[in-house]
Amino acid sequence: MELLERIKLNAKKYNKRIVLPESLEERTLRAADEIIAEGLAQVILTANSEEVYREAKNLGLKHIDQAVILDPAKHAKREQYADLMVELRKSKGMTKDEAIRLLENPLYLATLMIKAGDADGEVAGAMNATGDVLRPAFQYVKTLPGISVVSGAFLMILPDKKWGENGLMVFADCAVHPNPTASELAEIAVSTARTTKSIAEMEPRVALLSFSTKGSAKHEMVDKVVQATELAKKMAPEFQIDGELQADAAIVESIGRKKCPDSPIAGRANVLVFPTLETGNIAYKLVQRLANAEAVGPVLQGMAAPINDLSRGCSVSDIVNLVAITANQAAGNY
Repeated sequence: MELLERIKLNAKKYNKRIVLPESLEERTLRAADEIIAEGLAQVILTANSEEVYREAKNLGLKHIDQAVILDPAKHAKREQYADLMVELRKSKGMTKDEAIRLLENPLYLATLMIKAGDADGEVAGAMNATGDVLRPAFQYVKTLPGISVVSGAFLMILPDKKWGENGLMVFADCAVHPNPTASELAEIAVSTARTTKSIAEMEPRVALLSFSTKGSAKHEMVDKVVQATELAKKMAPEFQIDGELQADAAIVESIGRKKCPDSPIAGRANVLVFPTLETGNIAYKLVQRLANAEAVGPVLQGMAAPINDLSRGCSVSDIVNLVAITANQAAGNY
């Protein structure tokens, strides 16, 4: 069974409540209709119900009446969510009036629903910038215990099955944090290992990449990766993690054996952790285009609840796939 098929099958079993706050956006509505039809999740939309039904009718959608629809301007839990916002942000001077005003923004409403336990996850970004999607999440959902940084992983599905785990690899961070410190890079490595195990359902073999392999070059950028590797091993001794490794030493078995014969994962890595966002982003796009790989994601990791960000150029199928992944994350598998 292919990866996305497994992810969707699991999503059907979990039946999680996923908020799509860009509820009047055409691709999002089409995706919501498909998600409901396939039974991938319970869909929550945040918009005026009359507008939702009118747009759904115009698009010829048949299942939107099965979604839960909450109007940001008037709903039963408006006061409750506002009180929760004031409690969580009182040190920042949050007032009740300000909270009620913010809750008219669907992105804030979606986040507060998750925080209050009325939703399990969120997918947005088809019409909002990443910063707008993540700001309420950072303020109210925050990060997992022991994790201070959010990062973005891509599931890379390659036609050539010799790479990674039968053609499946996970790359991070390719989406969020420009230049992590050693401790942040360690957190990214551990978060990506957890994502790999839970979403990709394979045992992670994590390589922290550099332009050096086991001391072949000396530079402060290499030192960061060496330190991050040691920290990651201490944070999560249950995972196979090694570094610093050059890309070829990480994924080509003959080179891995030659350059670092004592490494437990050299030449066999299925998770690649890049030292900076620019290297990760460049790498995943090159592999996607030159190797004709399918890049699924980014899957945001490190949040205390699954809130995932789409590209504004996303397709309907991208939204459907990311909702299925979010449902897997919401099941506690991350």
